[in-house]
Amino acid sequence: MTDEAINDGRRGFLGASALVLSGAMLGVLTMTSAIAAAADYKQNPFTLVYDGAITKNEPGKVNIHPVNYRLNGLDIVANVYTPANYDPNQKFPAIVVAHPNGGVKEQVAGLYAQRLAEQGYITITADAAYQGGSGGQPRSVDKPAFRIEDIHGMADFITRYPGVDAARLGVLGICGGGGYSLAAAKTDKRFKSIATLSMFNSGRVRRNGYVDSQLATIQDRLQQASAARAQEAAGGAILYSGDANLTDAQIAALPFDLYRQGYEYYWKTHAHPGSTFKYTTSSLLDLMRWDATDQIDLINTPLLMIAGSKADSLYMTEDAFSKATGTKDKELFKIDGATHIETYWVPKYVEVAMGKLAPFFARTLVSGRS
Repeated sequence: MTDEAINDGRRGFLGASALVLSGAMLGVLTMTSAIAAAADYKQNPFTLVYDGAITKNEPGKVNIHPVNYRLNGLDIVANVYTPANYDPNQKFPAIVVAHPNGGVKEQVAGLYAQRLAEQGYITITADAAYQGGSGGQPRSVDKPAFRIEDIHGMADFITRYPGVDAARLGVLGICGGGGYSLAAAKTDKRFKSIATLSMFNSGRVRRNGYVDSQLATIQDRLQQASAARAQEAAGGAILYSGDANLTDAQIAALPFDLYRQGYEYYWKTHAHPGSTFKYTTSSLLDLMRWDATDQIDLINTPLLMIAGSKADSLYMTEDAFSKATGTKDKELFKIDGATHIETYWVPKYVEVAMGKLAPFFARTLVSGRS
């Protein structure tokens, strides 16, 4: 993968947001208050791009193990993190970590997988099928059924990993991975508890626009998606959505923090060539009829939902939390002062998130819990 791939990903960023640009492109790109030093994936042997990432495996420390496995005929690439006291002859609880839309395992999902491994868990995070380093053609297909199956597939693999106690399995979903983790956990009762961070309801956003800003164009976009599928079926070119090639000034004029700061995170400070927000337009046929909160009352296990108090995506976490009526053991925790993207990397906010995640999983992934 090359730097050109990163530029391709930049053109693929923002999805529906490209349609809600204001007419006046004002100002310059505003960086987040705590500037991150750019992480170069080329400088890490595992191409990890988060702060404090593992650079080599050492006895007595958290180690990373690149793995691959087959899922529905596709090659999936993943990283397994083992705790410092790992012994394959012992039994450890495990946590599946699902990455954001367009993200890859080397970014925020890897950060939280490593931090949870530091707490004594065996963790796994995989690139979604059709995305990142995993197999599947055409590239950048983004369908809820596939993303949900990715989470089931990670559970399949990690519960058979040496040293894992399959009876103590949790799941953490971040951003879009949070919405898909909710969906997976509705029916997959191998997950004894579920946590989300900055949950993003991909179906609602692709259907209604971010902050429900595109309600007036739903039918037009469905027509475009239908035409794209027809073109694919006829052997024509694959059409993609979210491929606006925006300047820094145009990004600065976007009305939402998630997109402005997302640009900084994904293509400036934590860029990785496998990460792109470009997705096949035909995927919208599946995305726009799906919703992360459908039948969410099927979740009857402990639920922790974390989001930044200043996140413009907070409404999605609050909506899902209120509808998750099937469990009485649930908590919505807001990280004071944090926006959506800041929960991915700003050290003080990561610490706050871990301060909730660690005791939550310690309490809910205990031996003998039914």
